[in-house]
Amino acid sequence: MRLPRPADHLTTTQQESTDMPVPDIFRQGMARGWKTHDGSALEQDLTLEADVAIIGSGAGGGTTAEILSAAGFKVLIIEEGPLRTSDDFAPLRENQSYPALYQEGLGRMSKNGAITILQGRAVGGTTTVNWTSSFRTPAPTLKHWADVHGVTGHDVDSMAPWFAKMEERLGVAKWAIPANPNNQVIADGCESLGWKHDIIPRNVKGCWNLGYCGLGCPTNAKQSMLVTTIPATLDNNGELLYLARVNRLLIDGSRVTGLECVGMDERCVAPNGRKITVRAKHYVLSGGGINSPAVLLRSNAPDPHQLAGKRTFLHITNFSAARFEQQLNPFSGAPQSVYSDHFQWHDGAAGEMSYKIEVAPMQPMFASTVLADVGQRAAETMASLPNINFMLALGRDGFHEQSSIGSVELRSDGTPVLDYQMTDYSWDGIRRAWLSMAEIQFAAGAKQVWTVHADAPWTSSWKEAQATINNLPLELYRARLGSAHVMGGCAMSEDASMGVTDSLGRHHQLENLSIHDGSLFPTSIGANPQLSIYGLTAKLATQLAERLKA
Repeated sequence: MRLPRPADHLTTTQQESTDMPVPDIFRQGMARGWKTHDGSALEQDLTLEADVAIIGSGAGGGTTAEILSAAGFKVLIIEEGPLRTSDDFAPLRENQSYPALYQEGLGRMSKNGAITILQGRAVGGTTTVNWTSSFRTPAPTLKHWADVHGVTGHDVDSMAPWFAKMEERLGVAKWAIPANPNNQVIADGCESLGWKHDIIPRNVKGCWNLGYCGLGCPTNAKQSMLVTTIPATLDNNGELLYLARVNRLLIDGSRVTGLECVGMDERCVAPNGRKITVRAKHYVLSGGGINSPAVLLRSNAPDPHQLAGKRTFLHITNFSAARFEQQLNPFSGAPQSVYSDHFQWHDGAAGEMSYKIEVAPMQPMFASTVLADVGQRAAETMASLPNINFMLALGRDGFHEQSSIGSVELRSDGTPVLDYQMTDYSWDGIRRAWLSMAEIQFAAGAKQVWTVHADAPWTSSWKEAQATINNLPLELYRARLGSAHVMGGCAMSEDASMGVTDSLGRHHQLENLSIHDGSLFPTSIGANPQLSIYGLTAKLATQLAERLKA
């Protein structure tokens, strides 16, 4: 595989390296005899057995798989999405990657269709397509979980060694290369205003700084589960089943006795008619904040307090675009490398809704969707894309009783959907975040700012933007909202009336079922969640291995 030559901002050494072939380590492993099963290619029904069956191959499932297989257990990883590897990513084509690698072909929405939800759906889960930002769970979040939600054993000191372990495993470190101009806007604006900002840690090794992380990493630099923990599991006699949907858990009393799965077609759109039965001693649910609750709901799993799918959070996200005189080329370079937490904890954990400020990379197809408009205005916006900065704010929900809280439901065909209702409390945070982002952009030298809202014009000064934002109607479909972070839905708590699992991820009613993913979080966390999932599940999986050995 040879990559196209990258953008001009790369160093000579980086440019020369693009002429070198990049080995596809996953395909090399398969050639060595890794045990994999393609659910779309089955010619007859299939039965598989393992010591531990793990549903989902993302941050939680991948981490758990490596630890359990290293402890000597035969592990089977089950993934609904397809297997795509670095050779498949190399063309860097949005029209191929989004349908193949994202839930519902990048079309996952809230129940009312007002909020776009970006989640991965491929071997490696969202870790295959995320933008690599890696933060430890903030201390106020861990304290809030202990004080309010009955979580024990996960304070800052207890979690520190697990975060450190996974940071070392996955190469997490502050990005050492100068920020691309899109990210530099945050640094310049915050410095001008005297606001806090810092460098984002990223889980990469030998990154080529291409900027197309959301399409899958063609150089295997992103330390996703696809190139780290899943290969390690397969090297340890593990197995991988992909393009297979877990319909339900087979339950007898207080135990799970098996999994009922179906093969999917090669596009992962519909079942192909093949049935797959999985038998294991222990089962780990790692489907994420929408799919994990869905499995429990489809299975009619014991749920005396009706908690499965409840208290699901999004980091509700709004956007601000800015035009600069100079070119920023927001489609090139590390997607996220600078952030500001200036407005994150200023009013305490349970005060007004706070937010983390970052930017989004703007590849053309993604940009045309997020900046969606019509006619001449749309044409002008896309023509000026090289000069546009695109800023976002991650709203921290779940800490205040009036914040928005989602609920996972099942459609008539058994597929999940998130009902997420905005509240006045959350809308207030949205408006304040628009104001903060516009002020940063103008302070960084923007010539125009557009608050991404159907009724907002491009404004030419901070004063004009302030007046515009303060008068915008706070309504669904008028304000463009989204999220790439889904958390909760299977909250952990020592109190069974408050949580689906205990603090060790053990299901309160099913003795051989654990949950290891972001659905365990009792609230959102106030930071990009992948490292929080890595650290927590590394701890839970290590303890699970000890229990299974005993």
